[in-house]
Amino acid sequence: MVSKEVFTFSSSDGVHQVSAVWWRPEGSPRGVVQLVHGISEHMGRYDSFARFLAEQGFAVVGHDHLGHGGTAQDASEYGWFADRDGWRYVLEDTHALFLRSSQTYPELPYFLMGHSMGSFVARGFLIFWPGAADGAILSGTGQEPPLTVAAGRILSALFTRLSGPRAHSRLLNALSVGAYNKQFKPNRTGADWISRDPAVVDAYCADPLCRFLPTVSMFHDMMVGLQLLARPENLANMDPDTPVYFFSGDKDPVGASGKGVQKVAGWFRKAGVKDVTVKLYHDGRHEMLNELNREEVCQDVLHWLEQHLV
Repeated sequence: MVSKEVFTFSSSDGVHQVSAVWWRPEGSPRGVVQLVHGISEHMGRYDSFARFLAEQGFAVVGHDHLGHGGTAQDASEYGWFADRDGWRYVLEDTHALFLRSSQTYPELPYFLMGHSMGSFVARGFLIFWPGAADGAILSGTGQEPPLTVAAGRILSALFTRLSGPRAHSRLLNALSVGAYNKQFKPNRTGADWISRDPAVVDAYCADPLCRFLPTVSMFHDMMVGLQLLARPENLANMDPDTPVYFFSGDKDPVGASGKGVQKVAGWFRKAGVKDVTVKLYHDGRHEMLNELNREEVCQDVLHWLEQHLV
């Protein structure tokens, strides 16, 4: 039987208590998987997948980012990392949980798995703490063109100065997350892009811990992060011996229908990473763990993990 334990730890921002959860298998685990969730969601959405891995003998841990889920002090903080340096805090909180969790099971192989924005965080983790994790899994990743990222950084910085870091901009949202639904017209909801499964989409739309608009400062933090992730000198910091598994739907707008995923995987290979695997699922959208073929996807993740147990 899988056990579940909710706990907290101090955020790197010196203010918040980060909400986190362990899923542990019955008996001794054979590896640890740290989950890093995406924007405008929370770790509770990963309960089914975490239980699946725990049933296969993995201890699974994850946390709610600043401005998300149980880490936000109230609803006014949804979509806000910090007034400044938010991207750094999100990275450092992820590393802090890694230190805590790896010390709990120091003898076990440790894998980092990030989805969407969480995949960007995981990519930053590989750059700033090379060799810390024994492997990484990147779900629903991608990379906007440099000019788009630069323009987004300038525009979001301007809105932050004019309106304050906790303000919202429907223009910024329309140019980013709000644009993802366009390729799936006619739209049934504003979140058709996440999955072909209407039950998943409806649950997401009804979840009060999802669907909030990111603040202008969070958009700026994201653009700062994406610029850091694209620099060849930063990519060169990664440990070439850390294996990386990319998976995505080939209709995922975040990954430019697979092109963005392949681009980032190519950067990793060019940076010297020796073991890079890419799997694109036909007709899959953004959340492959919540797609119609999620059982296949989960089995593929498990297979990759088992291949890389040391």
